[in-house]
Amino acid sequence: MHYKYPNNFYFLKSFKKNNIDKLDNNTGVIYRNYKKNLDINEILSIKKYCTKRNIKFFLSNNFKTAINLGLDGAYIPSFNRDFRHLNYMTNSSFIILGSAHNLKEIRIKEIQKVELIFISSIFKKNKNYKGIYNFRCIKKITDKKVVALGGITKLNKRKLKLVDCFGYSGISYFE
Repeated sequence: MHYKYPNNFYFLKSFKKNNIDKLDNNTGVIYRNYKKNLDINEILSIKKYCTKRNIKFFLSNNFKTAINLGLDGAYIPSFNRDFRHLNYMTNSSFIILGSAHNLKEIRIKEIQKVELIFISSIFKKNKNYKGIYNFRCIKKITDKKVVALGGITKLNKRKLKLVDCFGYSGISYFE
Protein backbone atom coordinates (compact mmCIF):
# COMPACT_ATOMS: atom_id res chain seq x y z
CA MET A 1 0.00 0.00 0.00
CA HIS A 2 1.37 3.42 -0.95
CA TYR A 3 0.71 6.38 1.31
CA LYS A 4 2.01 9.91 1.20
CA TYR A 5 2.34 10.62 4.92
CA PRO A 6 3.48 8.34 7.71
CA ASN A 7 1.28 8.57 10.82
CA ASN A 8 4.09 8.25 13.33
CA PHE A 9 7.47 9.93 13.45
CA TYR A 10 10.65 8.96 15.26
CA PHE A 11 13.17 11.72 15.98
CA LEU A 12 16.62 10.24 15.53
CA LYS A 13 19.77 11.91 16.88
CA SER A 14 22.23 9.26 15.73
CA PHE A 15 22.05 6.22 13.48
CA LYS A 16 21.17 3.06 15.41
CA LYS A 17 19.93 0.20 13.24
CA ASN A 18 18.23 -1.58 16.15
CA ASN A 19 15.97 1.45 16.81
CA ILE A 20 14.93 1.66 13.16
CA ASP A 21 14.38 -2.12 13.05
CA LYS A 22 11.58 -1.72 15.62
CA LEU A 23 9.64 0.67 13.36
CA ASP A 24 6.86 -0.30 11.00
CA ASN A 25 6.67 1.22 7.53
CA ASN A 26 3.98 3.67 8.66
CA THR A 27 6.59 5.45 10.77
CA GLY A 28 8.83 8.18 9.38
CA VAL A 29 12.32 8.91 10.64
CA ILE A 30 13.36 12.51 11.21
CA TYR A 31 17.12 12.95 11.58
CA ARG A 32 17.53 15.83 14.00
CA ASN A 33 21.18 16.67 14.38
CA TYR A 34 21.90 20.38 14.77
CA LYS A 35 25.70 20.25 14.57
CA LYS A 36 27.38 22.88 12.40
CA ASN A 37 28.88 20.28 10.07
CA LEU A 38 26.45 17.60 8.95
CA ASP A 39 27.88 14.12 8.42
CA ILE A 40 26.63 13.45 4.88
CA ASN A 41 27.86 9.84 5.05
CA GLU A 42 25.73 9.21 8.16
CA ILE A 43 22.70 10.77 6.44
CA LEU A 44 23.25 8.61 3.36
CA SER A 45 23.60 5.51 5.55
CA ILE A 46 20.30 6.28 7.28
CA LYS A 47 18.65 6.97 3.92
CA LYS A 48 19.87 3.67 2.48
CA TYR A 49 18.72 1.73 5.53
CA CYS A 50 15.31 3.44 5.62
CA THR A 51 14.82 2.85 1.89
CA LYS A 52 15.61 -0.83 2.37
CA ARG A 53 13.02 -0.98 5.18
CA ASN A 54 10.47 1.08 3.17
CA ILE A 55 10.46 3.86 5.79
CA LYS A 56 10.27 7.55 4.86
CA PHE A 57 13.29 9.61 5.90
CA PHE A 58 13.34 13.36 6.64
CA LEU A 59 16.16 15.76 7.48
CA SER A 60 15.60 18.44 10.07
CA ASN A 61 16.47 22.10 9.49
CA ASN A 62 18.46 21.60 6.29
CA PHE A 63 16.08 21.86 3.37
CA LYS A 64 18.66 22.17 0.60
CA THR A 65 20.59 19.09 1.73
CA ALA A 66 17.36 17.09 1.95
CA ILE A 67 16.59 17.96 -1.69
CA ASN A 68 20.15 17.34 -2.91
CA LEU A 69 20.31 13.91 -1.24
CA GLY A 70 16.90 12.88 -2.61
CA LEU A 71 15.28 12.40 0.80
CA ASP A 72 11.53 11.99 1.27
CA GLY A 73 11.20 15.43 2.82
CA ALA A 74 12.39 18.01 5.31
CA TYR A 75 11.37 19.02 8.82
CA ILE A 76 11.32 22.72 9.75
CA PRO A 77 11.56 23.24 13.55
CA SER A 78 9.52 25.92 15.30
CA PHE A 79 12.55 28.20 15.74
CA ASN A 80 13.16 28.27 11.96
CA ARG A 81 11.12 31.17 10.57
CA ASP A 82 12.94 31.35 7.25
CA PHE A 83 11.13 31.29 3.89
CA ARG A 84 14.12 30.65 1.59
CA HIS A 85 13.11 27.02 1.10
CA LEU A 86 10.12 28.20 -0.95
CA ASN A 87 12.57 29.12 -3.73
CA TYR A 88 13.76 25.54 -4.19
CA MET A 89 12.23 23.18 -6.71
CA THR A 90 10.98 19.92 -5.22
CA ASN A 91 9.22 16.94 -6.71
CA SER A 92 5.58 16.27 -5.87
CA SER A 93 6.42 13.49 -3.42
CA PHE A 94 8.69 15.73 -1.28
CA ILE A 95 6.99 16.32 2.09
CA ILE A 96 7.54 19.43 4.23
CA LEU A 97 6.98 18.95 7.96
CA GLY A 98 7.11 21.62 10.66
CA SER A 99 6.59 22.11 14.37
CA ALA A 100 4.77 24.86 16.21
CA HIS A 101 3.86 25.69 19.78
CA ASN A 102 1.38 28.55 19.45
CA LEU A 103 -0.89 30.42 17.01
CA LYS A 104 1.88 32.68 15.66
CA GLU A 105 4.15 29.73 14.89
CA ILE A 106 1.26 27.82 13.27
CA ARG A 107 0.62 30.75 10.93
CA ILE A 108 4.33 30.89 10.05
CA LYS A 109 4.31 27.16 9.28
CA GLU A 110 1.27 27.62 7.05
CA ILE A 111 3.11 30.36 5.09
CA GLN A 112 6.15 28.03 4.92
CA LYS A 113 3.80 25.56 3.20
CA VAL A 114 4.30 22.68 5.62
CA GLU A 115 1.97 19.73 5.04
CA LEU A 116 1.99 18.35 8.58
CA ILE A 117 2.28 20.48 11.73
CA PHE A 118 3.75 18.96 14.89
CA ILE A 119 2.25 20.61 17.98
CA SER A 120 3.97 20.16 21.31
CA SER A 121 3.82 19.25 24.01
CA ILE A 122 0.69 17.23 24.59
CA PHE A 123 1.81 15.16 27.59
CA LYS A 124 5.35 16.18 28.56
CA LYS A 125 5.20 18.97 31.12
CA ASN A 126 7.78 21.40 29.79
CA LYS A 127 7.65 25.07 28.75
CA ASN A 128 5.52 24.13 25.70
CA TYR A 129 3.07 21.93 27.62
CA LYS A 130 -0.45 22.04 26.20
CA GLY A 131 -2.41 19.16 27.70
CA ILE A 132 -5.35 17.56 25.92
CA TYR A 133 -7.78 20.50 26.11
CA ASN A 134 -5.37 23.18 24.85
CA PHE A 135 -4.04 20.83 22.19
CA ARG A 136 -7.58 20.37 20.84
CA CYS A 137 -8.16 24.15 20.81
CA ILE A 138 -4.89 24.84 18.96
CA LYS A 139 -5.57 22.02 16.50
CA LYS A 140 -8.81 23.70 15.44
CA ILE A 141 -7.08 26.86 14.21
CA THR A 142 -5.42 25.17 11.24
CA ASP A 143 -6.61 23.10 8.30
CA LYS A 144 -3.29 21.25 8.15
CA LYS A 145 -2.90 17.72 9.45
CA VAL A 146 -1.68 17.83 13.06
CA VAL A 147 0.77 15.44 14.72
CA ALA A 148 1.04 15.21 18.53
CA LEU A 149 4.52 15.66 19.95
CA GLY A 150 5.91 15.31 23.44
CA GLY A 151 5.69 12.81 26.26
CA ILE A 152 3.83 10.07 24.43
CA THR A 153 4.14 6.69 26.11
CA LYS A 154 2.53 3.32 25.61
CA LEU A 155 0.24 4.14 28.58
CA ASN A 156 -1.09 7.50 27.33
CA LYS A 157 -1.12 6.65 23.61
CA ARG A 158 -4.81 5.70 23.86
CA LYS A 159 -5.60 9.26 24.99
CA LEU A 160 -4.60 10.50 21.54
CA LYS A 161 -8.04 9.40 20.31
CA LEU A 162 -9.47 12.26 22.41
CA VAL A 163 -7.63 14.88 20.35
CA ASP A 164 -8.26 13.31 16.93
CA CYS A 165 -4.75 14.00 15.66
CA PHE A 166 -3.29 12.62 12.44
CA GLY A 167 -0.46 10.85 14.24
CA TYR A 168 2.14 11.10 16.96
CA SER A 169 5.88 11.55 17.25
CA GLY A 170 8.64 11.26 19.75
CA ILE A 171 11.99 9.87 20.76
CA SER A 172 11.63 7.74 23.86
CA TYR A 173 8.40 6.06 22.70
CA PHE A 174 10.25 4.37 19.83
CA GLU A 175 13.43 3.46 21.73
